[in-house]
Amino acid sequence: MDATIANPTTGTTWNGGGDRPFGASYGKMMMWFFLISDALTFAGFLGAYGFMRFKFIDSWPIADEVFTHVPFTHTPMPMIYVAFMTFILIFSSVTMVLAVDAGHQMKKNKVIVYMLLTIIGGIIFVGSQAWEWKNFIQGDKGAVQLNDGQIIQFVNKDGHQISVDEVAGNYHTERERHTKSEGIWFKKEGNVPLIPLNAVVDGFKHNPNVNVRIEKIDPATKQKVIVSRDQATKLLANAKQVVKGANLKVNEYGKTLFGDFFFFITGFHGFHVTSGIIINLIIFFNVILGTYERRGHYEMVEKVGLYWHFVDLVWVFVFTFFYLV
Repeated sequence: MDATIANPTTGTTWNGGGDRPFGASYGKMMMWFFLISDALTFAGFLGAYGFMRFKFIDSWPIADEVFTHVPFTHTPMPMIYVAFMTFILIFSSVTMVLAVDAGHQMKKNKVIVYMLLTIIGGIIFVGSQAWEWKNFIQGDKGAVQLNDGQIIQFVNKDGHQISVDEVAGNYHTERERHTKSEGIWFKKEGNVPLIPLNAVVDGFKHNPNVNVRIEKIDPATKQKVIVSRDQATKLLANAKQVVKGANLKVNEYGKTLFGDFFFFITGFHGFHVTSGIIINLIIFFNVILGTYERRGHYEMVEKVGLYWHFVDLVWVFVFTFFYLV
């Protein structure tokens, strides 16, 4: 049996298997090896997310209540903007296919146009993802964290969630966060909630139309369970802090793990998209300079296209895991 080693005479990469096994060049084969290893990495991350979600299936945050923002409007529209992001990324995959096809036909100008559209699509997606992060971090209506770590939210008499600002009503506080330039010079601390906990608790007590819902989800209605006023009062007696937005330690939407996975997995994917944009820009300028025209082929466009399609495919799974299931 022939050994699979380099031939020092001819310089071929594969001796017994030939120079181009499976009809692919060495560069394309290495790209496939990289994509397979990267796919296993994402599979591990998404598998861990799926395991933890199944473990806490009765209290996991509801995506339709988290991802409701759309630019230039304050009307909650669940999943609309995320769907737009997904459409843009898939459309950029189509333009990349057209760029690769134009490269096969040695049509330089068409390669330039389609690669530019691909880059623009990637930039829109990354910008949209950054905007989504901003809203996730800033939060929406806020919540209260109990001493045991549980998150409770407020609802009106119709069962619709209301903000902690609305519950607290009018209040006054002069409390400011200590920094190196303010307060005690040798002390510093994290952000102090703009809404005092006691104002929220007092507002709840004096407003009989306000109630509390907990993290637990009713299997029949697929909605968070709303407790009685007496139970709500007992829960608020163990209130720890007002929570607005999300970070790696706590988030207003519920389980902290949800925020941790969201930041890590979508951030990791966003890093891949950003890397793809940078690589596409390099290839794009090489196309303009005629580098691949002189080589007689546009294989580099095809190789970066493989990476871009992989990034798009991964997003389909991320979108499904986080937003749809």
